[in-house]
Amino acid sequence: QVQLVESGGGLVQPGGSLRLSCAASGIFFNIYGMGWYRQAPGKQRELVAAITSGGTTNYTDSVEGRFTISRDNAKNTVSLQMNSLKPEDTAVYYCNANRNRYHLNYWGQGTQVTVSS
Repeated sequence: QVQLVESGGGLVQPGGSLRLSCAASGIFFNIYGMGWYRQAPGKQRELVAAITSGGTTNYTDSVEGRFTISRDNAKNTVSLQMNSLKPEDTAVYYCNANRNRYHLNYWGQGTQVTVSS
């Protein structure tokens, strides 16, 4: 059974930082691409950051330079370090594991991030 369990969300003031973590089980983590998505109320889910099995990263323009995605293959975890947070970063953040070539796609339950003063 595949499980992706996110942690680290919460309430933070503008300009603050949060670190999200996602622990994966039930998959051979090393060969999966991993990503963080977010969905704000009334908006579509969007890709925030992704990291390939080989460690290549990419970010959506709005978080470039503020967020950093990383993975620890020994611990089966992927993290998202979020700095200089803005109110528009408020959303539910979801962890994703994928092997698109084989149409494999798994999601965590989501963790709320709220940026507000």
